[in-house]
Amino acid sequence: MLARIDSADATLAEVVGALSLAADLGAGQPFEHGLRTCVLATRLAEGSGLSDDERRDVYYVALLRSIGCTSDAHEQSVVFGDELAARAELNLAPHLSPRETLAVLGRRVGAGAPPLRRAGMLAGVLAGGSRFPRQVATAHCEAAERLGARIGVREPVPAALRRLFERWDGKGAPAGLAGEAIPVPARFAQVAYDAALLRSVRGPEAALAAVRDAAGSLYDPAVAALCDGAALECLDTPEPWDDVVELEPGGPTPLSTEALDTALLAAAEFADLKSPWLLGHSTAVAELAEAAAWRLRLADPAAVRRAGLLHDLGRVGVANGVWERPGPLGSADWEAVRLHPYYAERVLSRAPSLAGLAVLAASHHERLDGSGYHRGSRADALPPAARVLAAADAYRAMTEARPYRAALEPEAAAGELRRDVREGRLDADLVAAVLASAGHRGEATRPERPAGLSELEVEVLRLLARGLSNKEIAARLTIAPKTVGHHVAHIYAKAGVSTRAAVALFAMQHRLLDE
Repeated sequence: MLARIDSADATLAEVVGALSLAADLGAGQPFEHGLRTCVLATRLAEGSGLSDDERRDVYYVALLRSIGCTSDAHEQSVVFGDELAARAELNLAPHLSPRETLAVLGRRVGAGAPPLRRAGMLAGVLAGGSRFPRQVATAHCEAAERLGARIGVREPVPAALRRLFERWDGKGAPAGLAGEAIPVPARFAQVAYDAALLRSVRGPEAALAAVRDAAGSLYDPAVAALCDGAALECLDTPEPWDDVVELEPGGPTPLSTEALDTALLAAAEFADLKSPWLLGHSTAVAELAEAAAWRLRLADPAAVRRAGLLHDLGRVGVANGVWERPGPLGSADWEAVRLHPYYAERVLSRAPSLAGLAVLAASHHERLDGSGYHRGSRADALPPAARVLAAADAYRAMTEARPYRAALEPEAAAGELRRDVREGRLDADLVAAVLASAGHRGEATRPERPAGLSELEVEVLRLLARGLSNKEIAARLTIAPKTVGHHVAHIYAKAGVSTRAAVALFAMQHRLLDE
C-alpha cells in the first residue's frame, strides 16, 4: 500500500534519524549506535550550561556523526577488501594499542588477495604512517560537512561535522586544530560516540576509564568530566528512536515540502557516494519513475519520486567488494546483495513520516513472477507504484556502467525490459510508460499533449485554470511552490498565454479539463 506523504508531518529529526541508521550500516557500527550517541551527547550537553541553540547543534552533530562513512568506501575496499569488517574493528582506533592496531591491519589489509600481495599492501600502509588515517578523516569530514549543509541543519552543524576527527591536543585531522578551536558540538559528539561504542565493546567501567584517560588528549576535559556512570545509563534505553525524538532541544522542526525534498536528495547522494559506479543513480531513478507515474496518472507521483531517492539506502550496508567485483558473484555475495532492500526498509520504517515509503522503496528488485528480492513478492502484492520503480531502476542500472559490464545503449536496455515483460517479470504498461518517459518512441501510453506539455504540466494547468494559487497547487500535488512556479512559467510560454483566463480557455479548447 502506497501512503501519501504529507510534508507537514515530516520533521528534520526523523529524516536525519533515518540517515543516522543508514550511516550505522555503512560505518560498520551496531544498528542504532548513532541514535544512542545522540541521546548521550544531548544528555551531556544538558548538564553543561549550553543554550537551547547550542544543545540543538550538539544533538544534530551527534546524529550525523557517521554521515561521511560512504565518502571513501571505494578507497577503503581497495585496501581492506571488506571495508565494513575493517571499520567495525577500527572505529575505536584511537583507543587501540599499537599492537592491537597492527593485529587488525594484519587481519584486514588485502583480505582475499594472495599472501605475497597482502604482505606488500600491509607494508605500504605501515610505511605511510599517519597518511592513510588522515586521508580517511579528511574524506569523512568533507563529505559530512557538505551533506549536513544539504540536509538543512543550522550553520554551526556542518562546520562542526568538518572537525569530528580533530583532537584536543592538536594531533587530529584534517586541520590539526586544538583545544577551544574545535567547535563545541564536535567535542560532545566525540566523547559520546566513543563512550557509547566503548561501552558496547568493553563494558561501562572500561568505557569510563578510557574516556577519563583520554581527557586532555583526545577530548575536551570539561566534556569528558561530564561523562560518568549516571550519564551512561541513558544508553540502556530499549527504544533510542523514541528518546531521540523526545530529546530534540527546542522541540521538533517541521519540514516544508521543498525542505523535505532537499533533505531526501541529500540522502540519495549519501547512498550513491558508496561507489563511483553509482554516482547519480538514485536521483536518475527518482526522476524517471516520477515521470512515468505522471504519465500513468498514479495517485501520488511525488511519493514515487521520494521512494526512488531512498531506494538504495540499504546499499551502504553491503561491502564495496561485492558491489565492485568485476566478475560473477558467489552465493554468499548474492545473499548480501539480497539484503540491501531489506536494510532500506528497516531504516525508513523507523521514521513515521517516511514509513509510508519503506515497502515501496524496498520493492525495487521485486518481480511479478516472484523471482525478485528481498520478499519474493508476486504480482498481487506489487501495486503500480512499485512496478514503476522496479522498471525505472532496472532501466537506469542497465544504461549505467558497472564493474562487470559496460553501459548498455538505451535501445538495448529497452529490449531487455521488453524481454522481462514477455517473460512475466515486469508489467507491460508500466514498462511502456518508463520507456516513453526515457524518450523511446512508440511506447507512449497516453496521447500527445498539446504544445508539448508534460503530464505534470497538464496537472498544474488544470488546477491553475480553476483558480488555485501556486501554493495551493503545490499542496495538492505534493511538490514545492517554487517548482510550481517554474511549471507555470513553462505552461504560459508553451501555450502562448500570459493570464489565468487564457490558460482556462486553452484548457477548454484542448479538452484538458474533461479527463
